[in-house]
Amino acid sequence: MPKALHFKGDKKVKKRKRAADPDDEKEPSSSKALVAASSAPPPATTEDDDSWVNADAATDVSGPIIVVLPTEPPSCLACDATGKVFTIPVENFVEDDPATAEPHDVRQVWVANRIAGAEGLSLKGHHGRYLGCDKFGILTANSTAISPEETYICIAVPDNPSNFYLQTAREKYISIDESGAGGPQVRGDEEETGFLTTFRIRMQARFKPKLKANKEEKAREKISRKELEEIIGRRLEDDEVRKLKRARREGNFYETALDMKVKSKHDKFA
Repeated sequence: MPKALHFKGDKKVKKRKRAADPDDEKEPSSSKALVAASSAPPPATTEDDDSWVNADAATDVSGPIIVVLPTEPPSCLACDATGKVFTIPVENFVEDDPATAEPHDVRQVWVANRIAGAEGLSLKGHHGRYLGCDKFGILTANSTAISPEETYICIAVPDNPSNFYLQTAREKYISIDESGAGGPQVRGDEEETGFLTTFRIRMQARFKPKLKANKEEKAREKISRKELEEIIGRRLEDDEVRKLKRARREGNFYETALDMKVKSKHDKFA
């Protein structure tokens, strides 16, 4: 189930703890500890990370994102509840650096989803409708379903990390038009790539594949010597502690711990 969008600094809502089940006492504490230690880390290690980071590759782009536009001052692609697409200046960033931009308005946030069986993606606005581009290059966010007009290909800009082009289904590019009197306008009919078609995409860290994998691996490594000794049922040597921690990283902790417990029993009666 998708989670509600939240920004950095929002207060976390504490979940109620489940009441203790009397049947749980029937299971030995060492067995419960062994099962808990061998299982995957709780989703909270990554799902609660509300920080924003740069997308480094086109395959990174998923979940809530903001599209930072090459305007002066920097702005973001946005839409309102009527589906009108426009730009909103960036307010949350460090020392005017677009690489640190974060949203301050929900209208700046789009949810990127991969199209099954294709390389394209869709962009859903905060009001639940999709960004579309018609044959005239006019962008709106009124569609309740995804068609080719609501599909885009994210293309990494060569030699420019964390920057991308957004190509429409008609093989044209979304770009900024600053020639109008009403401020920067966003269109989808540019035929050539360049500075005005180059966008930075910022995303929530918990959706970035590499960061998510790294955090899960670190969580698997976090277990104290005391917890390991409680699982095995005796004091452990340094090399045994290292062996168990390595087994947690590699995914065979349960078997390794069980072998060590069996060996401990044999040594006791030898």
